Amino acid sequence: MRAIPLPRTKRARALAASCALAAAVAVFASTSQVTAAPSTAATAEKNSGEKPTIVLVHGAWADASSWNAVIGRLQRAGYTVYAPPNPLRGVSQDAETLASFVRTIPGPVVLVGHSYGGMVITNAAAKSDNVKALVYDDAYIPAEGETVFQINGAKPGSCVTAEPSTFLNLVPYPGGPAGDVDAYLKWAANGTYKGFQDCFANGVPTAQARLLAAGQRPFAVSAGSEPSGAPAWESIPSWAVVGTTDHVIVPDEQRAMAQRANAHITEVEAGHLSLITRPGTVADVITSAAEAVRHP
Repeated sequence: MRAIPLPRTKRARALAASCALAAAVAVFASTSQVTAAPSTAATAEKNSGEKPTIVLVHGAWADASSWNAVIGRLQRAGYTVYAPPNPLRGVSQDAETLASFVRTIPGPVVLVGHSYGGMVITNAAAKSDNVKALVYDDAYIPAEGETVFQINGAKPGSCVTAEPSTFLNLVPYPGGPAGDVDAYLKWAANGTYKGFQDCFANGVPTAQARLLAAGQRPFAVSAGSEPSGAPAWESIPSWAVVGTTDHVIVPDEQRAMAQRANAHITEVEAGHLSLITRPGTVADVITSAAEAVRHP
């Protein structure tokens, strides 16, 4: 039977419908390919482990800005990073403040402490189930019952074991325990005492050290004699950066504490502020800890 040709209008409509159907098929195929890629990537990410959040804790005579160079490197590596203020009021209070913050973070956390911040993370991690690694940067790594003052005097050479009035400005603060004071580290040297730069910020350019001294946050003296609680490093893996020219916590004492904690130790030619003078090394150690969390 001979096909009966469609009228011109019907032929146009049929052609349009055919083109629309072909276009729809192409769009469907394209969409399927696009959505498949994120699904595969998400599966791979899940299989490789969740990327932990990194929380950085500063110590005495510093603030969160001391972490800036480290934060930038970690953020460029794709990590979520927080550097909350450390109240510097006392070991148990500071630890509870940090633990409360950490408990608001979903997923695994790497806690990093500098100097007195090491006391804080050691105690806060014991109160936070999602902390999976500890990193100590020129920091105290206390055992149960140890204090900052005790650790400072364990081995000779610390620049913060002199008579307090020779190297600290002591300022009363409202609401504190009777007789307690805030301690600010003096800039100028006094006899054999090393001033802020030589004691705390050796290796930091003078202009930058002056800025750090001007913006330092004080440390309640009572915090130095408060004993640490049961250490989280007994059950949580730890890493340590040891500054080989540190004048606050002498290198031998840092090594001894790190070895006791079975920490992965990295030594760096730096003073007490390796987070400022050697931020690349510090960031690399933190990244190593984070990767160990992802791939246990």
